[in-house]
Amino acid sequence: MRLSRFIQINSSYGRQQVKLLLAQGRIRVAGDVTTEANLEIDRFVRVELDGQLLQESQSHYLMLNKPAGVVSSTEHPEHQTVIDLLPERLRQGLHLAGRLDLKTTGLMLLTNDGNWSRRVTQPESRIAKVYRVTTKDPVATEAEEVFRKGIYFRYEDITTRPAALERIDCYNSRLTIHEGRYHQVKRMFGYFDNEVTALHRESIGEIMLDPDLRPGEFRPLTAAEVALF
Repeated sequence: MRLSRFIQINSSYGRQQVKLLLAQGRIRVAGDVTTEANLEIDRFVRVELDGQLLQESQSHYLMLNKPAGVVSSTEHPEHQTVIDLLPERLRQGLHLAGRLDLKTTGLMLLTNDGNWSRRVTQPESRIAKVYRVTTKDPVATEAEEVFRKGIYFRYEDITTRPAALERIDCYNSRLTIHEGRYHQVKRMFGYFDNEVTALHRESIGEIMLDPDLRPGEFRPLTAAEVALF
């Protein structure tokens, strides 16, 4: 929202009066006097008028190591959710920047910044997501080529984007995909009638799961990590 419009909505001043307030240096944004009426602001920036606080909302960006059996949701009638793993003081307004299945473990990103989470999850961004995959049977020899070309999902009538498969051993692989369709990894291995017995997300883009985080633990993202999206 433009700063001038924000001041109008959150004060008793009209448009012309707001222009005068700005010209007189009576408005501060993020602690600094500004005269720019068209300055775009979001809900996380501090705005003051004559020293009176009009807006101050702290943004939160968290990394969490999701355990198996925890639901990727803000609330659930039966299961513990990822939000339940956080202290009460951080829960308000948080949402998930991407989800994981009930049994899937690993990296989850949580925030109260809707613009940031949209940049993480929007399909056109094609952000790489890396998973460690364990299968019931040995991985088929042709899997790498098939995944690279894409697999047709009849239900959605789509073909998956090219994916990279790195073999660790016969039963363990590292898979990089650039989308997040319903049960996508399990369905891709299901193409070879091979059951995924364990699935763990290691990274989203350049954000890697902190190896010091035990299942259920979290930490704030660093400024450098937030700036990646």
